[in-house]
Amino acid sequence: MRNSFSITIGTVLAAALATSACTTDPVTGERKISKAAIGGVGGALGGYLLGDLVGGKNDRTEKIVGAGIGAVAGAGIGAYMDAQERKLREKTAGTGVDVIRDGDNLLLRMPSGITFATDSAAVQTQFQPTLNEVASTLAEYPKTYIDIYGHTDSTGSDAYNQGLSERRAQSVANYLSVHGVQSARMATRGFGETQPIADNTTEEGKSANRRVEIKIVPVTEADVAAS
Repeated sequence: MRNSFSITIGTVLAAALATSACTTDPVTGERKISKAAIGGVGGALGGYLLGDLVGGKNDRTEKIVGAGIGAVAGAGIGAYMDAQERKLREKTAGTGVDVIRDGDNLLLRMPSGITFATDSAAVQTQFQPTLNEVASTLAEYPKTYIDIYGHTDSTGSDAYNQGLSERRAQSVANYLSVHGVQSARMATRGFGETQPIADNTTEEGKSANRRVEIKIVPVTEADVAAS
């Protein structure tokens, strides 16, 4: 049985993260992860976004180099990611997909309500045009690592939620691969219910927690040299 005190603290922190972790530029509409939030509750709930790539950067870089994918020169990283962000923001506007900028990294947050049917890991037909646009943009800017994360709410058993989150992350990766994104760039991880961004005691919070995220990180010349 879970400790009710731990759940209460966790949901309070999750709610704080959901409301304060991102800031929106009033002119561009760009959403960025708040550094203050990362320094506060982000360590408890958002650490998975700040850690190393799935499988480790060195191994991932070796796969990317082996696939003939190039790297971005240090001075050009910001501009490269700026251009990709603009295209992703344009292609996903009004779809429910959230584009979040964190330094030189990007995060696409896709609510499962628009991506998958209940208890399903198959991408819904009505979401496929949006995912097609995401895939074409990722293919247009190939010099990035792509991590795909699956998440659930707290309904159901830990084991079931873990498996569902893994299947959904892999389903998105498979879809992107079929639509032109090189598999060497991608890795997946399911987090089950362990990384909430909202309060799991409300239906609105549960809906926010059921999501798939795509983390996009530039492949740099320094990464290649270190691998």
